Amino acid sequence: MKAIQLNGFGDVSNFSLTYLDVPVIKNDEVLIRIKAAAFNPIDYQMRLGLRESRLMRSPVLGRELSGIVVQAGSGVTGFKPGDEVITLAGSRGSNGSYAELIALDYRMIGRKPHSTSFEEAAALPSSGLTAWHSFNRMQAEAPDHIFINGAAGGVGRFLIKLLKANGISNIIATAGSEQSIAALQSLGLNAGQIINYNQPHLKDLLIAANNGVRFDYAVDLVGGIMAETAANVLKMNGNYVDITFLSTSITREILFDKGANIINVAAYAFAIENNLTWYGDTLNHLAHLIDTGKIDAPAINVIGNLSVETVQEAHRLMEANRVYGKKLIMRI
Repeated sequence: MKAIQLNGFGDVSNFSLTYLDVPVIKNDEVLIRIKAAAFNPIDYQMRLGLRESRLMRSPVLGRELSGIVVQAGSGVTGFKPGDEVITLAGSRGSNGSYAELIALDYRMIGRKPHSTSFEEAAALPSSGLTAWHSFNRMQAEAPDHIFINGAAGGVGRFLIKLLKANGISNIIATAGSEQSIAALQSLGLNAGQIINYNQPHLKDLLIAANNGVRFDYAVDLVGGIMAETAANVLKMNGNYVDITFLSTSITREILFDKGANIINVAAYAFAIENNLTWYGDTLNHLAHLIDTGKIDAPAINVIGNLSVETVQEAHRLMEANRVYGKKLIMRI
């Protein structure tokens, strides 16, 4: 099978086209013909050899996909050849999703929403699972005030959809471009709920947008200086949701002084505990929400077919923060 592999940590020139043997499935695995793969920031973080690279088990990157089951092991229940599926394979598959085929434990697989294309469906697993995990851990209620930085990214947009679908609308978000602002407005946020993070005195602008009060929840999807801003606008004993592991020492000092409840969100935590059924069950639930119109399918940008050039372009766009509110997709 054709695949794009990483030959060493560094820049995008380290990707190359390769041909691998078709994965041999185990009794509890299915073989999936990949139809579309989505790109995630963790991909380029792995490529650079950052902390996330310790999760790598294959030189073929890519963690989420949609496709069709072509073979099922003898211990597989609920799936058969021809089924259309989605999954966040993480590092559990025979290889990553920059490839034509993948073998994976059937418990990590969900049904593709009937109402979406394969390209749209490929954008669902990573953002959807992380946002759902965040939403459940937060336990936010309608009166709560929520700040989300980096909200135009995949997880942020999905989280906003889940919050609004459950009657939680006191949301203030940041964005840094006209395209990202438009993406957030398409989710139902009005101009007063979206603050351009390039403006001076950002902390004061955010608090003013929230009627002069600090937030019950601050969701950090960016890290760095923006993590410090999120901590600063949080109320005393508020709830800080960390999805990046990129906060600074100043962030941690502010949160400690405020007695904040810190909620660390990592979708791969369930795989570490070998609770693989959480992935399949949650993906099926998210697919149901989409098919019943409770939430919309993710916005996507199909940037090419399976090739070194497509992978390189996706990594460049993600690193430069030029995704503009749409998930980058590779058709396979």
